Amino acid sequence: MKKVIYAVLAVMFTATLTAQTFNLSAELRPRYESKNGYKTLQATDVDGSNFVSQRTRLNFGFKNKKLKAYVSMQNVRVWGDVSTLSSDDNATALHEAWAEVRISDKVSFKLGRQEIVYDDHRIFGSVGWAQQARSHDAFIIKHVFNKTNRLDVGFALNSDNQAGVDHLYSNVTGYKDFQYGWYHGNFDKIGVSFLLLNTGIESIKNAGLPEEKQVINHMQTVGPRVTFKTNGLSANTAVYLQTGKRIDTDVSALYYTGNVAYKINSDFKVGLGYEYLSGKTQDPTNTDTKIKSFAPLFGTNHKFNGWMDYFYVGNHGNSVGLQDLNATFVYKKGKFSAKLIPHLFSAAADVYDDTANKMSANLGTEIDLTIGYKVAKDITISAGYSKMFATDTMEQLKGGDKGERNCWSWVMFTIKPKLFSHTIK
Repeated sequence: MKKVIYAVLAVMFTATLTAQTFNLSAELRPRYESKNGYKTLQATDVDGSNFVSQRTRLNFGFKNKKLKAYVSMQNVRVWGDVSTLSSDDNATALHEAWAEVRISDKVSFKLGRQEIVYDDHRIFGSVGWAQQARSHDAFIIKHVFNKTNRLDVGFALNSDNQAGVDHLYSNVTGYKDFQYGWYHGNFDKIGVSFLLLNTGIESIKNAGLPEEKQVINHMQTVGPRVTFKTNGLSANTAVYLQTGKRIDTDVSALYYTGNVAYKINSDFKVGLGYEYLSGKTQDPTNTDTKIKSFAPLFGTNHKFNGWMDYFYVGNHGNSVGLQDLNATFVYKKGKFSAKLIPHLFSAAADVYDDTANKMSANLGTEIDLTIGYKVAKDITISAGYSKMFATDTMEQLKGGDKGERNCWSWVMFTIKPKLFSHTIK
């Protein structure tokens, strides 16, 4: 790890002889969590867990008229997972390492390990809440038409070694390749985005048969997002369709959302939202083999559908989908902020019990509360508490016991000092 840091520093320092700006920053983010029914209902008479995790980052960046470059090294660990007499180099990784080259005033390309974020993080997001976060190995061409219109075209191709013959990708990233186009334009009070994403997953077709072969099935995610903002009122809506194939199975899925918020005064803001992600019925008589469950793919899913992560955070895939009716109450004054979000969850497709009787679509209610205080420019303390009030239908889907505590609390320090900055004019 030390050798990597020294090498990066040497390269960056040399670059500043001709580069315009060099920056060095860090992040330390320890977080205490108490989990009792997090992501799934707590089993009867089973104790929850308490632990502290930490993300530590060292970030190097420089830019001049034609080039931007950025390297972010990070260490993610749980306090106590390494002996006090041992190092934890295995927990250290390269989170980002990219360069962006400016071809002209309007065109540039960005390549390397990078976070990809668009719109509200629903399809492409950084997953910043997770200590490890998310980044992709990708090549992106950016075209800025003018101050209000831009187009990004991105590509990714994944392999797990440099073998000289074709082999099945082990699916470390969840996809073999992707290609996408993302357009965004601002028109007075209205913003419009449009995404067309083609995602490929490699698999073996006809396994064990003479006609066995490797195939890459591609699924398409396509749709617009529209935002509106005027005075204290803001609103957004989005619709995405998914079609194509996923591991040799046809896909037909739908997502839509609508949200409105109003800023009452300089301190208070309220909002109301609804989100629908299609799913597949559990009806035992249903013989349709299509995938009808919408997959939010690379989104920051912790941001949506409750912070206890019952849905789409490594779970709830190919299930009955979700309807999420929620409200948001925000207070912010000076260095203090608070947010309260109640969610009313329902299944988007029919759920059946073990005796094939149709159950209520109501999955339960989650209440999320978070508060934050900015101690200084680079130091923030935040805390949260969430409670799940589940139903029998949630028990049927998740297992566990809806009568247990089923709550989650956390306290987090975020320290992000800017260590060094130098500009050559």
